[in-house]
Amino acid sequence: MSPLRAYRDLRVFLGQRHPHQLLFGFLAIAVTGLIVAGFFHDSHIPTPYKRNIIYVEQWRADRSEAEILAQQKIDMKIKAKRMAEIEAAQKKRQAEFQRLDNQLDAWGL
Repeated sequence: MSPLRAYRDLRVFLGQRHPHQLLFGFLAIAVTGLIVAGFFHDSHIPTPYKRNIIYVEQWRADRSEAEILAQQKIDMKIKAKRMAEIEAAQKKRQAEFQRLDNQLDAWGL
């Protein structure tokens, strides 16, 4: 396919149309382009800035084994609490989706 032939074919096709057909054709293209551009513009969602600070603890090099184990026990309690919170949030979210699924099933979807 030659671009020159395609251009000539388009000119012949558009030359055979009435002016009102061309006007409405170009208006249809413009409105469609405007809608697509609106969706494209609206699809950009800026991500909010969230600081990600990682604190590192410094330990003495001469710590005893008992001090290390005591600190690990403290850390394990904190980690267990945090994991329980995460698990509770996941179960809550799962229950929400289950309720939604039950509603959709009731509607026959």
